[in-house]
Amino acid sequence: MLKISLLTSIALIALAANSVLCRLALGAEAMDPVSFTLVRLLSGVLALMALLWGINLKNKQKGVPAGSYKSAGMLFLYAIAFSIAYLDLDTGIGALILFGSVQLTMITVGIFTGQRLHTVEWCGLALAFSGFVYLVLPGLSTPSVFGFVLMTLAGVAWGGYTLMGRGSQNPLADTAYNFFRTWPFLLVLVVWLFWQGAEVSSKGLFYAVVSGAITSGVGYAIWYAVLKYYTSTQAGVLQLSVPLIAALGGVVFVGEQITLALTISSIMILGGIFLVIGGRHYLLK
Repeated sequence: MLKISLLTSIALIALAANSVLCRLALGAEAMDPVSFTLVRLLSGVLALMALLWGINLKNKQKGVPAGSYKSAGMLFLYAIAFSIAYLDLDTGIGALILFGSVQLTMITVGIFTGQRLHTVEWCGLALAFSGFVYLVLPGLSTPSVFGFVLMTLAGVAWGGYTLMGRGSQNPLADTAYNFFRTWPFLLVLVVWLFWQGAEVSSKGLFYAVVSGAITSGVGYAIWYAVLKYYTSTQAGVLQLSVPLIAALGGVVFVGEQITLALTISSIMILGGIFLVIGGRHYLLK
């Protein structure tokens, strides 16, 4: 279980790092969001396919196409909406909206597919989501409507992508081919950039490549690998820790501030996560 916890922590840190890298690229106007998405996904394709090829070569196995176009579509929708939304959102708030939407998506699907929560888990869910709502209440640190809607869409797409990966038997292959199957959408982005023009600096290119090859590509493969150990509700709530990690990264790397609203909501979210993930085990013995 220690190994699973460690891998889960690495995956969640990778998810949070994507928010920081995106904000670093867009906030400094080092790259436009469409170019960032294109380079991010393309870097993920190249890194994952090379890694998969190397492993198959070492094990003397043939590469078998995996993943699906449906998962690839969800991946692309998440990536493009995520990048554009961060034009108007701070790191922590953007991540909180994203994974609040992820939580709602996964828990709703879980309930409709027959998962039943204990009272203590419902309390944890309510506490964690209240922390999410508290942060975006008017008068605190209200995000733009445009950014909020786009990041919510990204969260729904990521929730769908996560749910599709819960039964993965080969997480690396599924992730690699999901990235590869985004190629039709990447062609659309290329046409768009050819028509509208691109804004790319060496610094922005670096952030996008790291986001695509490491924190997205490898990070998502690890996330796919640990998903089978959690219910959809647990996986959804667990991801609400990502905004806290992203907010800290925003403070350290982007120069953003920790507000009272973020601090209070963070305590609520972490407390809710504990109740949902560990409440049944520790409190109901």
